[in-house]
Order: sequence, then structure tokens, then C-alpha cells
Amino acid sequence: MHPGRSIALLIGASILVSACSTTSAPSSAESSGSPAGTVTAAPAASSSGAGAKLSAADLQGSWWTWAASSVSESNPVSDPDGHLCAQGQEDGIWFLAGTFGGTVTRSCTVPASVPVAFPLVNMIGEEGDCTAFMASAQGKAVLDGRALEPERYEATDVRFIAVDGNPLTKDGGRFLTHGCGLWVQLEPMAPGSHTLSIRGASGSFAVGVNYKLQVSAG
Repeated sequence: MHPGRSIALLIGASILVSACSTTSAPSSAESSGSPAGTVTAAPAASSSGAGAKLSAADLQGSWWTWAASSVSESNPVSDPDGHLCAQGQEDGIWFLAGTFGGTVTRSCTVPASVPVAFPLVNMIGEEGDCTAFMASAQGKAVLDGRALEPERYEATDVRFIAVDGNPLTKDGGRFLTHGCGLWVQLEPMAPGSHTLSIRGASGSFAVGVNYKLQVSAG
């Protein structure tokens, strides 16, 4: 978004409060809010080897790039039923999205042998925005009846790329801002059917997704 302009775009498992572009990119590279994908998705686990978790900066930067890589009509955060789950996904990790508010049910096919990651509730903005956001951030995730322990990320420097027309930042470009939220990173799930319930909230904003996941055999 344009420097100095503050927004509050709540995106189901995420909210974008003020983001500032610090690098030049096509069309003055400024974006304003929501996930973007189409360019690079989260890199696979780093040199620590298979199963290693991404850092807070890498995970959030990659997720926001993925979320902001699609225009409104094909954006996974706007997805009402799961038919956009594969939109913008890259090799190495599979991202799941929340909503722009409210609860939906989605059916998705997830490839085997790929880690899965998602936020319960999250945002990008100034450091102070993250501090206020995290003061009331809460959420829970339940996979096949088992509660998952989310990681809490306070304000972290993140970089991401957005395309023009995405519902999060609106404008395309490269962004350097702060990211924060409650996050879950899962190792590859066993082939078969799984259920995943995601709930997140901060202040008056609340989101939820009931996922029916089908992990392919190979």
C-alpha cells in the first residue's frame, strides 16, 4: 500500500494492517493488504534437512507472497468451498488460507510428502500494529481430533511479492514490512482423509475454516 495509508484487511487466517513498499517494482511497487501468490511460494525446509521448519520470516514472507499472487476472482482466501486450494501452490510446501472474516467449509486435495502450513490469525503492518494485534490474538487448530500447538510470532521483518489486482494489497510490487500471528507448520500427512478445524481471532475480528483434506497417495 502507499506509505502512510493504513488499512485493516482481515483475511480469514490473516489481516493486513499497514504495509509499506520499500523497493521499486512495476508500478511503484506498493501494495495494500491480503495474501498474494504467483511468484515464489515458501521455500522447502532449509539446510537443516527434510522436516525442518521454516523461520518466522521465511514462512510469513512466503505465505503472503502466495496469498497475494492471485487476483480476487481466483484468490484462495476468497474460496468458498475449496476449489481454489491449489491456486498458486509451489513445490516444497502446501499453504492453507483462512477467510476475510466468517467461517467456511472447504474440501481440498493435498499432495503427499509435502509439509503443510497455515496461520490461525495473522497480519502485516507496522511494528506497533503487530504489538496491538498480538495482545489479543488467540486461536486453535484441531487435526483429526488432535489439538495442534501453534507458534506465536511477534513482529518480524518480512518480505513478500504481490500481483496487481490481488484482494490483499490491491497493487502489485515488492514489500518490506512486519508480519505477526499464530502459525502451524505440519510435517507431511499420511495418505487418506483428514479433517482440520482452524479458528482464529484478534479483537473483534474472527475467522474459521473447516477443512476436509484428501492427501493423495503419491
